[in-house]
Amino acid sequence: MFTSKTEVEVRYSETDQMGIVYHANYLVWMEIGRTKLIEDLGFSYADMEEEGILSPVIDINIEYKKPLKYGQKAIIHTWVQEYSGVKVVYGYEMFTPDGELAIKAASSHVCVKKESFRPINIRKFFPDWDEAYKRARRSER
Repeated sequence: MFTSKTEVEVRYSETDQMGIVYHANYLVWMEIGRTKLIEDLGFSYADMEEEGILSPVIDINIEYKKPLKYGQKAIIHTWVQEYSGVKVVYGYEMFTPDGELAIKAASSHVCVKKESFRPINIRKFFPDWDEAYKRARRSER
C-alpha cells in the first residue's frame, strides 16, 4: 500500500500537566495525515467540498502504545486501509523520533451530500479518486 508520511511538532499547548500529548490531539494529527495522503494522491478536501460533498468520520479506533512529549516530533504514516467505493478506512501509525510506535489507529469515512447528508458512491461521483484509492491499495508500502 502507498503510505504518506508527515511530521508534526509537539507543541506545549498539546500536552497535559504531565508533559505528554493529550489523547484528543492525536485525532487532529490523524486529520493532518489524512489530508497529506489525499494531497499526495493528487486531490484535496477543498475541491470535494466545492462540489457539495463532505467526508465525515463514522468510526474511530486508536490504540495508545507510547506517549509523545513536548518538544518531540510525531512522525505520521497514513494509508488507505480499506476501500469499498462508498466507505474509506484510513490507517495510521504515529512514531516517536526514535522510531517507536506511539499509536496505531483507523478512521472510517463516507462521502455525503452537504445539503442532505445522504451517502454517495465515490466511484460514480469521483471516478479519479476511486482509481487513485484502488491504486494506493495495490502499491507497495
